[in-house]
Amino acid sequence: MGEPREAFVELQERLRRPGTRMLDRLRQAQAEDGRVDAEVLERVAGEFGWPVAAVTGAASYYADFAEGRRGQRHVLVCEGTSCFVSMQGQHIARLERALGVRLGECAADGSVSLQGVRCLGYCYDSPAVLDGEHPGSGEQLGGLFGDPRAAERRTRPGWAEPLKMRTAQIPHASAVDRPVVLAGLVGDEGPWEVWPGVVASGSPDQVMAEVAASGLRGRGGAGFPVAKKWSATAQEPGPRYVVANGDEGDPGSFCDRLLMEGDPHRILEGLALAAFAVGARHGLILIRSEYPTAAERLRAAVSEARESGHLGKRVHGSDFDFDVEVVRGAGSYVAGEETALLHAVAGLRADVRARPPYPTSHGYLGQPTAVNNVETLSAVPWIVRHGGAGYARLGHPDEPGTKLVCLSQRFRRPGVYEVEYGVPLRHLVEDLGGGLREPHTLRAVQVGGPLGGFLTPDQLDLPLLSRPLAEAGVALGHGSLVAVDSALPAAAILRHAWAFGAAESCGACTPCRVGARRGVELAERIGETAQAEAALAAHEPLLEVLTVASLCAFGRGVSCAVRSLLRIYSDELRRTGE
Repeated sequence: MGEPREAFVELQERLRRPGTRMLDRLRQAQAEDGRVDAEVLERVAGEFGWPVAAVTGAASYYADFAEGRRGQRHVLVCEGTSCFVSMQGQHIARLERALGVRLGECAADGSVSLQGVRCLGYCYDSPAVLDGEHPGSGEQLGGLFGDPRAAERRTRPGWAEPLKMRTAQIPHASAVDRPVVLAGLVGDEGPWEVWPGVVASGSPDQVMAEVAASGLRGRGGAGFPVAKKWSATAQEPGPRYVVANGDEGDPGSFCDRLLMEGDPHRILEGLALAAFAVGARHGLILIRSEYPTAAERLRAAVSEARESGHLGKRVHGSDFDFDVEVVRGAGSYVAGEETALLHAVAGLRADVRARPPYPTSHGYLGQPTAVNNVETLSAVPWIVRHGGAGYARLGHPDEPGTKLVCLSQRFRRPGVYEVEYGVPLRHLVEDLGGGLREPHTLRAVQVGGPLGGFLTPDQLDLPLLSRPLAEAGVALGHGSLVAVDSALPAAAILRHAWAFGAAESCGACTPCRVGARRGVELAERIGETAQAEAALAAHEPLLEVLTVASLCAFGRGVSCAVRSLLRIYSDELRRTGE
């Protein structure tokens, strides 16, 4: 099969004008003008030497630019599963009343606008908002926006100030004897303790051998062997690239945000070791726009690493050059898929590309590229320091090592926990999470985000392993657990699942683009007495189309999640229409 021909990717390579700053430039223009219109697109295209069509394609794709007019004060509200469960979606209506503007709209005077996003990474303290770049979260949100007089205060002096709200720090703990990924946050291992010695006197083969011996697999959801990906990249002719995927978009997951904000140097060290192993001279990190603090701290960490000699020319006296660039996304769940992500870091539409060829041979700017999730990279320094064999002894023979799991707000002890693969889900839910807060009772657990699936409480003896979970009809994914209590109506959670699919489909393939919208229509009909049974029956052929014909894992994941909900809530959904 020949290499794919992507016109704008080829244009960037030929003109040597990669658009890693394109999204930032559009963001700047939006801040100045309140919107990204035709005049802005033409001006920015001229600055980059691009066709207007390339810039227009990107701007019309990303949620941050496609929402129309933006107010002087722009507020993001989370519509993710944990936030939805915490107040059954009522926090959005309260926020609309408080701000005096509807979701997706801008006030007539341009003072404030409100945009919905699928996750802000505060699932441990739901619900959540991002007021400009000032976050707010927790039950206080519901109380604050429940005041009907709040809309009147919008015209008073001081209302334009960011919300004065509590934002809880991310709770985190290690449930393993020797933390690996959390070694810098709860352990005694500092950053950059491995890299200087490796780059000065080690060899790429040694790094590759330790990672291979560890059995480390990708932690972003696909679970692909890291050493196999690196080896495939290293065997291709250069130039080569390494990319860190910080586009943590799964509602329910916030472990990557913890790492990017709390221990950014460990991610950079893991990325540097990956670059050394594959022979890359340039690295990139894509961070989702909903994580402004993470982007700020990683950019600061890159500057500090350069000043300390960890990055740059002839690193630590070696003949190895390596530097890192941080790119901030612009609102796209699908940008977390690696081929879409590579388009995003280039400033293009984050469309999924058919594979093969894979990024290891045809990635960033059409060159060999190794893409790894930030949690994956954070494990690499420990592995290189302590040996792959030591890491392989952790976890389970089928899946060695540790995994960060995220427990949502409904648990008594929500937060990020590092555990070994193979532990029962019940240990996570009851021992670490402490069960649900009173007076709630557990009805279902969403595993692995919106593309993962749902389990009932009697299925919690399943182990934290990909294969047994897949056999039960769910995907481990990013490792999040969102508790759904019995008070949430079945029809509401079904509509929520389909709405996510419709909102976040990249639109590249018809089964996913049209199928998800059809699913929303069917879910809406569940509550109609004469329509419920027919709407439920129409689900199966639709889900089969998404499963077998979607271009990437997104459509298949939506199908998996909806199937699990129908399995758990079938009786209740049928009673809804009675």
